[in-house]
Amino acid sequence: MLSVKDLHAFYGKSHVLRGVNMEIMPGEVIALLGRNGVGRSTTAKAIMGEVAPKGEITFKGKPIAGLESHQIARMGLGYVPESRDIFPTMTVRQNLVLGVKDMKNPGKYSIDQMLDMFPNLRARADNPAGVLSGGEKQMLTMCRTLMGDPELIIIDEPTEGLAPKIVQQIGDTIAEIAKTGVAILLVEQKLSIALRIANRVYVMGHGEIVYGGTPAEFATRDDVKKEWLEV
Repeated sequence: MLSVKDLHAFYGKSHVLRGVNMEIMPGEVIALLGRNGVGRSTTAKAIMGEVAPKGEITFKGKPIAGLESHQIARMGLGYVPESRDIFPTMTVRQNLVLGVKDMKNPGKYSIDQMLDMFPNLRARADNPAGVLSGGEKQMLTMCRTLMGDPELIIIDEPTEGLAPKIVQQIGDTIAEIAKTGVAILLVEQKLSIALRIANRVYVMGHGEIVYGGTPAEFATRDDVKKEWLEV
């Protein structure tokens, strides 16, 4: 479904991505692990066109490297950024409506389904989104992305800065999303969440993929954890 080959990206003269290679199949959940600063979020942004990519990126067999972000999104690739971008003065319900690509042909998710999935959001559906907690804003961002009926979602650091109870809830929600058949690229540092829901794991280091395997295989690789993940 998504193929990334020899992907490079720069911030000014800083060479951040140095030949990233990865594959994601339909319905698959991939966890992208690594320390802060190794290029995981830049990989997500390069795929979505928010950072200029150099290399080959194909989605459903079509090249997307160099396209604008809105063009990539309309092809069926959703993105939940680490910044949890919401429109604070608009209501929760209005934020969800903004995620719909075509009001005449809505996708498989309705606003009521999203609010059922997140009772916290239903209770505040008509309140300004700016009053939500950090966890609720994360939920809203994921729901808004699902309203666009994506076939693959890139979720960047969804549990960053959240309380343990909310972290568990976010993990459960991502697992439920995966059950609907949506493929997921999960950029995450918390191994407990990533390994619980992932089909495969990629580990990044120094701007490239340094390991790939199943969670079971990864569990036996203490050498990989020590060199590329432990602080």
